[in-house]
Amino acid sequence: MPPTPAARSRRLPRRGAAVGALSVAALCSTLLAPPSSAAGLRSGPDTAAGDVRIHDIQGTTRISPYAGEEATDVHGIVTGVRTYGSRGFWMQDPRPDDDPATSEGLFVFTGSAPQVSVGDEVLVSGRVGEYYPGGAGAGLTSVTQLSGPAVTVLSSGNELPPPVVLGPDTVPGTFAPQGDPGQDGSIEHLELRPDTYALDLYESLEGMNVRFTDARVVGPSTQYHELWVTLKPEQNPTPRGGTVYRSYEDQNSGRLKVQSLTPAAEEPFPAANTGDVLTGITEGPLDFDQFGGYKIAARELGEVRPGGLERERTRPQHRTELAVGTYNVENLHPGNDQVKFDRLAEGVVDHLASPDILALEEIQDNTGPVDDGTVSATLTLRMFTDAIVAAGGPRYEWRGIDPEDGQDGGQPGGNIRNVYLFNPERVSFTDRPGGDATTPTGVRKERGRAALTHSPGRVDPLSDAWERSRKPLAGEFTFRGRPVIVVANHFNSKGGDQPLYARFQPPNRTTEAQRLLQAESVNTFVKDILSVQKQANVIVLGDINDFEFSATTSALTAGGALRSAALSLPPGERYSYVFQGNSQTLDQILVSPGIRRFDYDIVHLNAEFADQASDHDPQVLRFRP
Repeated sequence: MPPTPAARSRRLPRRGAAVGALSVAALCSTLLAPPSSAAGLRSGPDTAAGDVRIHDIQGTTRISPYAGEEATDVHGIVTGVRTYGSRGFWMQDPRPDDDPATSEGLFVFTGSAPQVSVGDEVLVSGRVGEYYPGGAGAGLTSVTQLSGPAVTVLSSGNELPPPVVLGPDTVPGTFAPQGDPGQDGSIEHLELRPDTYALDLYESLEGMNVRFTDARVVGPSTQYHELWVTLKPEQNPTPRGGTVYRSYEDQNSGRLKVQSLTPAAEEPFPAANTGDVLTGITEGPLDFDQFGGYKIAARELGEVRPGGLERERTRPQHRTELAVGTYNVENLHPGNDQVKFDRLAEGVVDHLASPDILALEEIQDNTGPVDDGTVSATLTLRMFTDAIVAAGGPRYEWRGIDPEDGQDGGQPGGNIRNVYLFNPERVSFTDRPGGDATTPTGVRKERGRAALTHSPGRVDPLSDAWERSRKPLAGEFTFRGRPVIVVANHFNSKGGDQPLYARFQPPNRTTEAQRLLQAESVNTFVKDILSVQKQANVIVLGDINDFEFSATTSALTAGGALRSAALSLPPGERYSYVFQGNSQTLDQILVSPGIRRFDYDIVHLNAEFADQASDHDPQVLRFRP
């Protein structure tokens, strides 16, 4: 697409051929290569700045009007140096123009350790390119940068350009513009409107020195030396200091990632939990990556002030209440440290109050991610149930069905599956043999009640809905003489969806199609049960991998077969997972109409904390059958 008229009108005279329309493939051909042997640090007499300045290169859209061309003697002050990963440095023009849409900062990709320091005044010649983190197929916006640079240091120790201060009044409340239908929904060639959209504001500051002070942490620190803050603290807060994701139209524009420029070996990254505050000044160039979008590459990092967040504990069930829980234990297998087993067990006993029935997701086979044909998980389950006993809990029994090798997705070799633990002192399992990896369980009438033909049994395992995905596990239990049918699920991952910060807006949720089929399959199964016994006690639960407001949940609850317990909570408490600063619902418990009254609790003990036993929070539902 040719540069816009607004971009053309601000061009200065320059060297090189004119730029015509550039396809994504052509842009990809300009992706940064390591500098040639001729490129590098130059010394010698002072050199005058070239005709092209940083704001000319950046332009007023996400794509540089100079992409694919050589730029000569671009002037700037070095504001940040990255010596690991994608090595290079940021520079900024100390004489900005008066257009808020044009960034004055630029990343220079060197490939090897940069030979410049913060505060150096430099002239840089190199090739203008658009770098797509993760590749053009990832659907992300690009970073405008120079590659193959020749760098002249004119002076050192210069004062840095004053930072742009980010805060509640500077970041727009709307996250992203609508994409251009003529460009398949891309926002790449739209004129930036930094006063209207948060993504446009961040793009207009790409590579520039920015700052914030005293921001609340809404996503805990990780092993990648990063955390998430909110610059708009009043935006959809949770009672525990997070930021809840309430709809596709309300993405929480104040979220911003912070990642230190200092290698961890030189200075450890601070541990931070949701609700802590990053106090003082955090400052550095505004960058973009594939694992969170826009971020501050922090040259200066504030200090973490603890918010005192504590792990929750749910109440014990009354003797007449059946407690049913669900817990994604994140690829549990015998190769994990015993500490993980012990911490998960402590969560079951001390925080979940030892539910009578506990559906587990991501139980791996006995050799974990070793792809050796093993499918049995007896050792994994024995180690876990032993750890629960050691933590003071009951001696749980388990039921499950081994998958076919390599057919259920997840970590290669791990053969993850859904499994039931149950306390035989409180509840009994109704065993009906015949269920295996490919045999579907059905429903029949027995003494006037709905009963499973196979228990445990898989729901519709040969359907295309469950291809390369975990199959639902149905089990029939008896509590105080009343039958209860439970369906444990782990729906298709959201991993292939375009992220919220994609260059296509709204982002394409490609993985939703399979989850819709899965939800329809489970909904049909529940309706089969209810057609036999209208008031049957049915619980559908697990890692649904989708939100309480999603089409997936609507398909699960279609026709009144189920209702989501998450909707019984205040909106600010509906979350079991924290992703890129958004507290969101992925795990759910849904109940049939026969379960009129219940007590539901999402027990926050993992997702908000830097130190996690799993990346999911468990939950429990108590009711009287």
